[in-house]
Amino acid sequence: MNKEAIIIISAYLLFINLTGAFVNIADKYKAKKNKWRGKENTLWLIAVLGGAPLSYITIKSIRHKTKHKSFMIGMPLLSVIQIALIIYLITKISGGI
Repeated sequence: MNKEAIIIISAYLLFINLTGAFVNIADKYKAKKNKWRGKENTLWLIAVLGGAPLSYITIKSIRHKTKHKSFMIGMPLLSVIQIALIIYLITKISGGI
């Protein structure tokens, strides 16, 4: 169970983080082209579901949503919480520390 659980959690987190990065990049592209954009709630939903770390890195890298305090404060805070939770779960599942 330990190994399988870690694989499932890792696969999910990889998927949700890549999804967050893709959605942020697509939204930035649409903003530059003055096209219809997605809702901020969608970006936050992906982040809350575990995609905050890569979403935040992407936001900073492409300079997207940098004027929104909720993204510049909330996203890094959520990222730290998620990373801490991931570390806790992995050590708990693997029987470490």
